Amino acid sequence: MTVYVDDVKDYGALARRRGLPSAHWCHMTADTEDELHAFAAALGMRRAWYQRKGPQDHRWHYDITPPTRAQAVRLGAREVDRRFMGNLMISRSDDIRV
Repeated sequence: MTVYVDDVKDYGALARRRGLPSAHWCHMTADTEDELHAFAAALGMRRAWYQRKGPQDHRWHYDITPPTRAQAVRLGAREVDRRFMGNLMISRSDDIRV
């Protein structure tokens, strides 16, 4: 099983609208939710930062800042591009359809 991090992107306008402390972040996900949560815990992340809008949402992930991304890579996360990350998340939709 693998944890994945995509490229850091500047979300300046969105960050300003939401009053967020950082405008640069990326996404971290994994092959399974359990693996993702365990890895996030190892990074010192709070479970409350997990993003999933419901049981049918296949885009579950954590948003992470550049320093956390660097730490994730040091701990073994696989660096991927946004296209790979998007395709991975889309492939999950087949697994959760009822």
